[in-house]
Amino acid sequence: MILKTKTQKNLGLVALIIGLFVLIVFAVGFGAVQISWREVVRIMMDGIFGRASIDEHTRFIVLNLRIPRILMAVMVGMLLSLVGTSYQAVFKNPMADPYLLGTSSGAALGATLALLIPQLQIFGYFGVTVFAFIGAIATTLIVYFLAKSGNQISTVSLLLSGIIMSSFLSAIISLLMIFHHEEIAMIYNWTLGSFNGASWSGLKLAAPILGIGIFVMSFWAKELNVLLLGDAQAYSLGIHAQKVKQKILILSSILAAVAVSMSGIIGFVGLIVPHFFRMIVGPDHRYLLIYATLGGGGFLLLCDTIARSLLSNAEIPVGVVTAILGAPFFMILLYRTKQGKG
Repeated sequence: MILKTKTQKNLGLVALIIGLFVLIVFAVGFGAVQISWREVVRIMMDGIFGRASIDEHTRFIVLNLRIPRILMAVMVGMLLSLVGTSYQAVFKNPMADPYLLGTSSGAALGATLALLIPQLQIFGYFGVTVFAFIGAIATTLIVYFLAKSGNQISTVSLLLSGIIMSSFLSAIISLLMIFHHEEIAMIYNWTLGSFNGASWSGLKLAAPILGIGIFVMSFWAKELNVLLLGDAQAYSLGIHAQKVKQKILILSSILAAVAVSMSGIIGFVGLIVPHFFRMIVGPDHRYLLIYATLGGGGFLLLCDTIARSLLSNAEIPVGVVTAILGAPFFMILLYRTKQGKG
């Protein structure tokens, strides 16, 4: 279904918001302990309006374990899709994803060091998150300055620098895993993505960053539309393409670093979600940004719900689920696009 008119797009947006809320409510009920959606709603209402006669064990599971995890999955999905949408516009390439500039490899190295250095392990999950963020930001800055020539930034140079840094850092991580083979499983599990460490304190950090990212990026919707036309066309319309690209890349890199530090490396979300909604609402970023952001939150929440509910005695890394669902779906999209062009 393709939404063409403004009314259709607005109604579709309302439906997407309602759908995401319904998915959140039902996702709370899934897990090792099954909880009915009515009980979930009662507990949520209890948290807003006052205490009711609800089992304390069930209340703890919902309020302290599942809701923080679910909201974190939604936020990370939103961040990844927002970044993927902006990258695809800046690079004029629908295959661009949030990890294009080596962000994931930098975060993985930071997390690996936090997991291997005994002095840092006293900080637990928080320490891993902080070092992952530092690694992601440091790597992105290196890639940025490698690609920068004067006041100009070549997208080709950015891509090449990102590929080189990703390969180099991945080699270092592999070397560290060889010398610390006892921790291989722990490092490998982090790189596949998980929301086990989600907490209300983490949400308080992520929520403002997500809000600022959506707010600022929405102001650049017009510029993102113009960038698709090329730098020359942007200059003719009074938009300094290089400066706009730099601002968008800096903000997007920070958002990507936050996302990967909170959850580990989760692929396909920032790649297929923007691509899918571009087929639904078109390339206009005034709509595409918000559609992809909401859709990314819903998609990652669905994948995480499957990851923690599919097996009764184990949890599947969410990155595995996004790959299993995302890769075939993306191949179908590519095939349909090819057929349409043919």
